[in-house]
Amino acid sequence: MTKGKGPGYASPLDAFRNGPREKLLYVVCVQPNLSKQDYLATVDVDPDSPTYSQVIHRTYTGSLGDELHHSGWNVCSSCHDNPDLSRNLLLLPSLNSCNIFVIDVGSNPRKPEMHKVIDGSEMKSFNCTFPHTTHCLANGDIMISTMGDKNENGKGDFVLVDSETLKVKGTWTAGNKLAKFGYDFWYQPYHDIMIASEWGSPKHFKTGFHPEDLPNKERYGTSLNVYKWSTHELVQVIDLGKEGCAPLEIRFLHDPKSSQGFVGCAVEANVYRFYKALDETWKAHKVIDIPAKIVQEDGVNTQLNGLISDILLSLDDKYLYLSCWLHGDVRQYDISDPEHPKLTGRVCFGGKIVNDNLTVIEDKEFQEPVKPVIIKNKQLFGAPQMLQLSLDGKRLYVSSSLYSPWDKQIYPKSIERGGWIVKLDVDTENGGLKLDPDFLIDFGIEPNGPVLPHEMRYPGGDCTSDIWLAEN
Repeated sequence: MTKGKGPGYASPLDAFRNGPREKLLYVVCVQPNLSKQDYLATVDVDPDSPTYSQVIHRTYTGSLGDELHHSGWNVCSSCHDNPDLSRNLLLLPSLNSCNIFVIDVGSNPRKPEMHKVIDGSEMKSFNCTFPHTTHCLANGDIMISTMGDKNENGKGDFVLVDSETLKVKGTWTAGNKLAKFGYDFWYQPYHDIMIASEWGSPKHFKTGFHPEDLPNKERYGTSLNVYKWSTHELVQVIDLGKEGCAPLEIRFLHDPKSSQGFVGCAVEANVYRFYKALDETWKAHKVIDIPAKIVQEDGVNTQLNGLISDILLSLDDKYLYLSCWLHGDVRQYDISDPEHPKLTGRVCFGGKIVNDNLTVIEDKEFQEPVKPVIIKNKQLFGAPQMLQLSLDGKRLYVSSSLYSPWDKQIYPKSIERGGWIVKLDVDTENGGLKLDPDFLIDFGIEPNGPVLPHEMRYPGGDCTSDIWLAEN
């Protein structure tokens, strides 16, 4: 970290080359038993520590039924030139209550404490619900994407939180045009652009995954929404069509002057590259297509799509990682040529095939049998979901929970046995992934019963929380 500067790192490559090895992992944990509280778990990931690979602290919300999901910082590397700012607060928006839990991680990083609760009524007063992604802005504001209106119909919008008063100031979008749905977003001021993705209608997806909802344009999104950063206006909608249903995590290349990135489309398990065309509009095309498997259950053949639930990019923009929550694998792609990603690594956990004892009838990619994964004498139920990569790109942490209503429906054993976090070791030179057999965070043995781990953060920021600004 550059001395005398503000939070984060001077550039993505500064973080990649000079950032410290992670020692703590902050993990959002959802309690499937609604009579108990969600919390932020602090996990020791320092291999020299006597409490390595253990939960060492829990910061409870103090309320019930919140459904914590994602998290983000009060400030990040976009504020690196402001030495008066400090990355000391982690914000945890909750899908159900719309409360935003502000956690003080600066005073005692190993034992974070609740700093403030921003009541959900503040967000709802602006007709916004189901908050998702949190990013800090260079001006000190905090922006959070939202997915629903006050009646939980689909509505893509963004609320602004003042980083000093921690009050919801209002919404970010200007003009009369709103996105039909919301989910994730990434801004790139060098090109005066922000691009946001879509999930669907909260009042429908919160009841579970229902395939019959997918063709309904009022229930699931298929578009990327392009905003002019300087005016906050929605200026273009890129419809990806059926094969782009539920475009979720969106990642620009980390280079702050880059005019391209990737989005993982959940349902059909496709990745699209988006880019700025010569005519100054934005376009997208499919660059990764993970074929469905034909599986048999009770003598009936069915099609099993992969369901891409998370993607991320290494800080040197060399590799893309993704997780397929239904197929149950984590993949690494070399994106040195962004138009033609090349599969270079894969670890298979089995997903639905192992959890439901399905027979694979046809697999267009792989021939080896799918086997259960056992670490430290524990069989892993559920499947890989959220990803977090070390700054140097050498360690990939993987958690298992997607969203508790979907977890309960699709992987009920994960509710009974609890979720998990594992670590994959990465070959950053030649490509490749290898499961670490000695690292397991077992969330089935938590004090208040099994919980579901979702998003993960490091105290100093990471490749999915931080956005860099171009120097000129």
